[in-house]
Amino acid sequence: MQKDTITLTNNQTGKTYEYNILEGSRGPSVIDIRTFFADTGMFTYDPGYTSTASCESQITFIDGGKGELRYRGVAIEDLANNHSYLETCFLLLNGHLPSKEELLKLDLEIRHRAYLHRGLNSLFDAFPDNAHPMATLSAAVTALASFYNEHLDMENEEEYLEMAHRIISKIPTIAAFAYRHSLGIPFIEPDIDLSFTKNFLTMMRAYPGGKMHLCDKGHEDIKEVEVRALDTIFTLHADHEQNASTTVVRGVASTGAHPYVAIASGISALWGRAHGGANESVIAQLEYIGSVDKVEAFIEKAKDPDDAFRLMGFGHRVYKNFDPRAQILKKLQDELREELGLDSELMAIARKIEEIALSDEYFISRNLYPNIDFYTGIILTALQIPKSMFTPIFVIGRTVGWITQWIEFKKDETSKIARPRQLYTGK
Repeated sequence: MQKDTITLTNNQTGKTYEYNILEGSRGPSVIDIRTFFADTGMFTYDPGYTSTASCESQITFIDGGKGELRYRGVAIEDLANNHSYLETCFLLLNGHLPSKEELLKLDLEIRHRAYLHRGLNSLFDAFPDNAHPMATLSAAVTALASFYNEHLDMENEEEYLEMAHRIISKIPTIAAFAYRHSLGIPFIEPDIDLSFTKNFLTMMRAYPGGKMHLCDKGHEDIKEVEVRALDTIFTLHADHEQNASTTVVRGVASTGAHPYVAIASGISALWGRAHGGANESVIAQLEYIGSVDKVEAFIEKAKDPDDAFRLMGFGHRVYKNFDPRAQILKKLQDELREELGLDSELMAIARKIEEIALSDEYFISRNLYPNIDFYTGIILTALQIPKSMFTPIFVIGRTVGWITQWIEFKKDETSKIARPRQLYTGK
């Protein structure tokens, strides 16, 4: 793993220090500066960790310049187009895609673990009817730790996987219950005869007896294109390397807290509009713009450095090219428009913004391409999913990534409690 060394010179003292250069299997090499403070008496300063590798990982690889994303070495395009979300879950947790028998076993286990302990229902009742589903979701996942306290003391791979399968299966149920509680309507229990994604749509949509509150159909009439679209969104959100919420999950893991508490912390971090809440903000902004004939005026506002208006759903911290997940969703959006006959004003506004941004030198020169949030919000709206559930759906997809990252951290014998340092400038 060691590639070479690098020599640093302190120009104030003339002293030199030598550090190992470590080479990964892909991506930039890193300088191992774990002894930097002991050697020099100084800290490094890197707000936002823009140049800092916080861990060693074998899970997800991103090349932002090339627009590349891979889970366990498998390209995201392959997973989104040829594999289901549960296959992706198996890949992340086990390091390889499942056989038919392995997938069937995982599918059956996830279906049977989707039910919640009845004691959790009283927790939902404690929240007001207008509570945002993300607040209820975070609290319920924290409470879930009390029902499975034994996960604090896991010793082998089998126990890790049981814990992971349990949280992956229960998050959609908690999310659906949180949503239904916000509407003041009865919960719909999981149905073991339904697939992972179709089951979630049914728990969201159906009244007891099968009548739908989002559309007047029973679950048997949920279109396959709807299931495929949401399943793809789950896959695209499954993991994304050391992003803000994953860093939070690993940080909480470093304290020795319960894994479900770490997941709940990730949920809270994801809620921010600069992170998972961005797709909700995209739709809110499209609604605010209101009509296609106003798009150009708002584009000019976005380009004006003296105007506080910012166009949501464009640009990305990592991708300096097109977000590969956005390209997949753009194609999926076109399919949805055709198969579901969608041509709403909202989608027309989005198409006009996209058209201008992809040809305007202002956006091109700044690498401000549409990101996953731009298309996710539009597709979820097409699936008749309300804005308040956009980020919980992100949570459902990302849970497998968080718990896989948690397991990897716990298995790393070099891991220690997270404790960044600071540049103190106070009195």
